[in-house]
Amino acid sequence: MMKKQMKRYAFLLLAIYGTSYAQTKKYLDPTKPTEERISLLMKEMTLEEKVGQMNQYNGSWDVTGPKPESGSNEEKYNNIKKGWVGSMLTVRGVKEVRAVQKIAVEETRLGIPLLFGFDVIHGYKTLNPIPLAEAASWDLEAIKNSAGVAALEASASGLNWTFAPNVDISNDARWGRVMEGAGEDPYLGSKIATARVKGFQGERFDHTKIIACAKHFAGYGFVEAGRDYNSVDMSNSKLYNTVLPPFKAASDAGIRTFMNSFNTLNGIPATGNVFLQRDILKGSWGFKGFVVSDWASIAEMITHGYAADRADAAKKAALAGSDMDMESNIYVTELAKLVKNGSVKESVIDDAVRRILRVKFELGLFDDPYKYCDEAREKSDIGSKANNDDVLDMAKKSIVLLKNDKNLLPLKKSGAKIALIGALANDKNSPLGSWRIAADDNTAVSVLEGMQQYKNSALVYEKGTDVATNKQSFLDEVKVNTTDFSGFEAAKKAAKEAEIVVMVLGEIGFQSGEARSRTELALPGNQQQLLEEVYKVNPNIVLVLNNGRPLSIPWAAEHIPAIVEAWQLGTQSGNAIAQVLYGDYNPSGKLPMSFPRNVGQCPIYYNLYNTGRPTDKDNNVFWSHYSDVEKTPLYPFGYGLSYTSFDYKNLKISKPSFQKGEKIEISVDVANTGKFDGKEIVQLYINDPVASIARPVKELKGFELIELKKGETKTVQFILTDKELGFYDNDGKFLVEPGQFNIMAGWNSNNGLTGKFELK
Repeated sequence: MMKKQMKRYAFLLLAIYGTSYAQTKKYLDPTKPTEERISLLMKEMTLEEKVGQMNQYNGSWDVTGPKPESGSNEEKYNNIKKGWVGSMLTVRGVKEVRAVQKIAVEETRLGIPLLFGFDVIHGYKTLNPIPLAEAASWDLEAIKNSAGVAALEASASGLNWTFAPNVDISNDARWGRVMEGAGEDPYLGSKIATARVKGFQGERFDHTKIIACAKHFAGYGFVEAGRDYNSVDMSNSKLYNTVLPPFKAASDAGIRTFMNSFNTLNGIPATGNVFLQRDILKGSWGFKGFVVSDWASIAEMITHGYAADRADAAKKAALAGSDMDMESNIYVTELAKLVKNGSVKESVIDDAVRRILRVKFELGLFDDPYKYCDEAREKSDIGSKANNDDVLDMAKKSIVLLKNDKNLLPLKKSGAKIALIGALANDKNSPLGSWRIAADDNTAVSVLEGMQQYKNSALVYEKGTDVATNKQSFLDEVKVNTTDFSGFEAAKKAAKEAEIVVMVLGEIGFQSGEARSRTELALPGNQQQLLEEVYKVNPNIVLVLNNGRPLSIPWAAEHIPAIVEAWQLGTQSGNAIAQVLYGDYNPSGKLPMSFPRNVGQCPIYYNLYNTGRPTDKDNNVFWSHYSDVEKTPLYPFGYGLSYTSFDYKNLKISKPSFQKGEKIEISVDVANTGKFDGKEIVQLYINDPVASIARPVKELKGFELIELKKGETKTVQFILTDKELGFYDNDGKFLVEPGQFNIMAGWNSNNGLTGKFELK
């Protein structure tokens, strides 16, 4: 079958390019091995054409219109015609992509096709929940499918490369980009990284799959003070054990590209970091794909004070292993000169170009440059009912029930008089979240629209207050409303006359994301005042949070009987929330990040270290704590309730001691003791109490998503191996040390059944 396909491609090439073209361009022969084809092509390339493959431009003109006649767009256009461009970003739509690809393939000397990249972060047109919300599902198959839906729509629009997944681990909710990642834990983050890579890329690159890109390599989630683009300074132990595991998982899953990061790591910009890119990624890990810089990060090494000028920045980035320059316009102007004057060996350029060409060959672009240019697919595969059904399913699985005193939820489907309050309840834009640049504004289903589907309840809506005072867009600096209280009285009147109040409060869609760092994590604006005023007239409140990061809500946690973490859930947001509120879906999500009591606790995370004085054993002030608030999180990692209840019993370890290399079998019985069928995420944590490097008090090393009917019991089994028991030292050496190990199997990182075993 494969030979027949190759012959068909060869015939196609002959038809398109002519017999003489195919004979002279032997690298177009699909029957030859990929590495041979790359070598044949590189022999034909000039130095400038090689450097051109390392150049990525942003598409900023109407490609299907007249050719640009002046300025940077004319330069981009002319460089594409010369074969001096390897990739374009933000060019999308089949007509636009085809027009640019046609120039690269049919009007250049060698006909090398372009890659077309785009930030497909949590969907293309039909949006899934933001990635942090998806991580709350702990459902790896659903997350894989979510990435698959995103790839389906992006590929239908002509794109073949996404700058996702973001696999940055972060435990600081002040950093706005936590919304793009999987939270604070490297084990969960690694599993999700693998799922997303497989969802985007599939088993093979057919026309519905696209290249994935692991970002940001590395340490970006630990920027100082949670401030975007800031410096990072950390030990190698933290780097190897916390930051790198999800990147390694992405590499092992076959990801084709990495993106480096804006930050310095221990004084060296990631873009120019030999240790990260040459030694670890391309050395120890054997990564065969290529590394792309983040937007203009090569040029920013000058601002960092690490590079003297543009030529120095190009040299340091290339030598460090940054293979493609995103929008600095530095490689294309400087690298050839650096090779000619002996500052950079041509072998460095050859290595980068071979990596880039390898990805293009693997993607199949040399055999079919217009593989992603099907206008019929563009019409049928974008925004389909099937896609909307899939994102609705993902959205429901992402919701976390934080509190449900008095069993206020689920709501009665008939006979209840409900007041719905909050500007976000009638917002069709904010639920789309940040990083949704291909989606149309105001296309989310609002909570009001979702709840209106339940027609047997008496529903009254009042805005209460605006969250922000300015029009929101990707480029806006958000200004919150703190002075307008004019809607309070109408909201209080509606609440007083209602049986139950549902309040939708939180962040607008662009208060989280890139460059959206915050020093306060409370409800923005005067939403907290609104909540307290409504509580005075009717305490039967269900608080629904819409947000892109953990928030600090200590007053609500103490006073409000029911709290639902509903994040920013994408296109089907309102339907998902309504179905959970009314009990048509029993929430099962668990937090992927700890929620702080206040911002002063940040960064806060479950897998902390004991310190020398972890408790008040001497009954005096000299121990590790705060004097004004508990040091524990408000809601811990792994926390989440259900409308039913679960009981854990019979934790068993197969025997008391094991040899290194032996599999350790652990089991626990979980029973559904409540009134509803439900899902539970059973979590396994370990602790290595004595090691050559101090280890955290707990580390997640396994989880299982199970479904139980009411009254049903299941036995959940876990296997621990050396991989889970070991850790990296400061030299990057993986160690598995003998001694006692403590374990906990439970329902969040704070609660569960405990046991221990010996490793000899």
